[in-house]
Amino acid sequence: MRRTLLLTAWLLTDIVLFVGAYVCAYFLRVGFILSSDFPLDRYVQAVLVISPIWVAVMIGLGIFRLTRVQSDKRNILHILFACVMGLSLFTLGYYFLFGQFFSRLLLVYAGALSFVLTTIWHLAFDQWQRRILRKDPPAYPVLIVGANREAERFIRLLNDRLSPLRPVGVLDSLGSQQKEISGVPVLGKLNVLESVIKTKRPTHLIQCSNLEHTINLVSAARQHNMTYMMLPSVLGIAQKQSMDSIEGQAMITVG
Repeated sequence: MRRTLLLTAWLLTDIVLFVGAYVCAYFLRVGFILSSDFPLDRYVQAVLVISPIWVAVMIGLGIFRLTRVQSDKRNILHILFACVMGLSLFTLGYYFLFGQFFSRLLLVYAGALSFVLTTIWHLAFDQWQRRILRKDPPAYPVLIVGANREAERFIRLLNDRLSPLRPVGVLDSLGSQQKEISGVPVLGKLNVLESVIKTKRPTHLIQCSNLEHTINLVSAARQHNMTYMMLPSVLGIAQKQSMDSIEGQAMITVG
């Protein structure tokens, strides 16, 4: 419910922001008057028609995923691409609805304002929604498998950056003498995996160690509809890696 409300609020505020950016661009170009040569009502009508399509482009690019880092360079480039698409669609839409456009400079203003305001709003919203999603009970509880240094480093990273993914427990095949790791309780060995899943109800299972149990962990994640993830260090990969594909087959590329 919390995720649905946040996402709905995010979508609606983005539409309001998009329309507001274009209205601001209108008054910057025309002046604080209502021009009879370029009526505001027609202009706003075209913006309203295009705004849902602009949001659909953003959704397609994955910008509205609540676990996505909005300050990431790739995400900002996606916002830029969506705003360019929105501007192009608006220009075409206005041309087909009402004929010749009034000013090319207005388009520059509208495109720049929509990108700048959307980026600032997404950065601000990201910081706010992270705090909301981490409140008890967390919206994205994470079960960590492995009680080693990599697990401790990863847990500290998630907590320091207020990630929406909040660790709620640690399991290890051999157990651990530690009662908690970076504030996250160690819940025992992997033989209690099923009971921990039923109790904690994690949305993500992240493997940081215990490579020999990978198949069982993947199977458990599928069975309980969890997202399974693995640190590259589990496979002994210390170099730069990326996801690639060969003829549509997903592959991990190292180096």
